[in-house]
Amino acid sequence: MSLPSVGRTVQLVQRSEAVPGPADLTVAETPVERPAAGQVLVRNRHFLVFAGLMTLIKGEVEDAPLPPLKPGDALFGPAVGEVVATGPGVSGVATGDLVSHLVGWREYAVVDADAVRLVPDGHPDPVAFLSTASAAYGSLTRLARLRKGETVLVTGAAGGVGSLAGQVARLLGAGRVVGTTRTPAKAERLRAELGYDAVVVPGADLGRQLAEAAPEGYDVVIDNVGGAQLSAALVQARQGARVVVVGALSGQSDPAVEPGTSPATIDTFALISRSVSLLGYQTFDHPGVEEEWQERFADWLRTGEIAYPRVVISGIDRAPGALQELYGGHHFGTLIVEV
Repeated sequence: MSLPSVGRTVQLVQRSEAVPGPADLTVAETPVERPAAGQVLVRNRHFLVFAGLMTLIKGEVEDAPLPPLKPGDALFGPAVGEVVATGPGVSGVATGDLVSHLVGWREYAVVDADAVRLVPDGHPDPVAFLSTASAAYGSLTRLARLRKGETVLVTGAAGGVGSLAGQVARLLGAGRVVGTTRTPAKAERLRAELGYDAVVVPGADLGRQLAEAAPEGYDVVIDNVGGAQLSAALVQARQGARVVVVGALSGQSDPAVEPGTSPATIDTFALISRSVSLLGYQTFDHPGVEEEWQERFADWLRTGEIAYPRVVISGIDRAPGALQELYGGHHFGTLIVEV
């Protein structure tokens, strides 16, 4: 096929302490580079809108696995697309292959061939490669080591990670699964569509609500929110509970919080007296989890044992408003832009 000379790319115009929107992001025409040796050119079909971009846009973050974004930089993140050209010396990847990679937020991406993952032929849902729920799977299998019959709490249960975390916990043997979410409508969907036993809409009496949802307490907590929800969850943790922090939405969306931080008040006496483990999860620390997750996820999708809730925004021109939609809680599940 004949390759275009320019493509559209979402770029950062200016840093924002609030959640960036159309005034802070722009869709610009940029040259489409040809792949050099060991590289491939991918025409992206879909890319992920993910909360971590907010931290990168706010500025320098100590010990972050990804670099911060500066004005003029192109945004990036998980994407799925078709290889349309290959550079010299590329093997194992061919024109026409469907691949996933980390150079999204643009129409065309030049990527090192060893940095793409082939989407297997016959995969039940290639867009599933954009799911961030490997973090939930890794947390449950590597850190929490969920045991059959245990009670699990998932904070931020209607988000991209949370909407799959409860289902995965059930498939791994959880006896009771409780979630938190912002609205009664989302709570009802979590119960009716995703099998949550109880869902709490956090309010001033969050601690009481969590206690009523699981009177005997929680064995495992998968925390996507931090802040007050993490504080309340720790109070309800059972003896020997494992609390795994996956996300920090409360800090990422608060303009008053210093970039790269997400404060929470923790009752350390409760941690000690009940031997509660508080652990942070990063996929980079657990080689092989992503591949294991994608294989199991595909099998569960094939058998219909799991649902993949998502909202797809059509057109890259709508991408500059997507982060505000994500943080505004307007959608249920994973948020994706279809290029």
